[in-house]
Amino acid sequence: MSLTVNRLMIAGNLVRDPEVKQLAAERTVASFAIAINNRYKGQDGEQKNDPVFMNCEAWGKTADLIGQYLVKGSPAYCEGRLKQDSWTDADGKNRTVIKMLVERVQFLGSRPAGETGDEANHEGAMVAPSPTTMAASPSMNAAAPSAAAARGARPSRPVRQPTAHAAGDMAEDPPF
Repeated sequence: MSLTVNRLMIAGNLVRDPEVKQLAAERTVASFAIAINNRYKGQDGEQKNDPVFMNCEAWGKTADLIGQYLVKGSPAYCEGRLKQDSWTDADGKNRTVIKMLVERVQFLGSRPAGETGDEANHEGAMVAPSPTTMAASPSMNAAAPSAAAARGARPSRPVRQPTAHAAGDMAEDPPF
């Protein structure tokens, strides 16, 4: 029996503004990158930083919301899977890139001025679900619970904020 798991959870800050494109058949794709700061204590006893930059891609409603609410420097928590893209460049060389296909994103920053509570959960973090999880998303169902019940969706649960670290595993500060 072979076991394969392709799940990725990251939290960090956007390195650049998301690039949102409208494709044929009214599909939307958002490309962005997140910086994850891995902290550790060096041999000299001082705190060191080892940043990792993850290229990310989101589709559909998730991409629309990312383009609408996130900018360079915005903190975000993303869940998804790794995806490998391959192509041949103009010089005829084969190229490969590994990126994160974002299926769910939680906006960790404060709500933009003028936002209503309909788009956000009770803790102020906004959630952009993938189409497959949209029916169970607390942020989408909170505005119209009767509509969710009419669609046969399960009752929503409050979204929990991700914990920055487990007790004793990492430095006191969050990694972003």
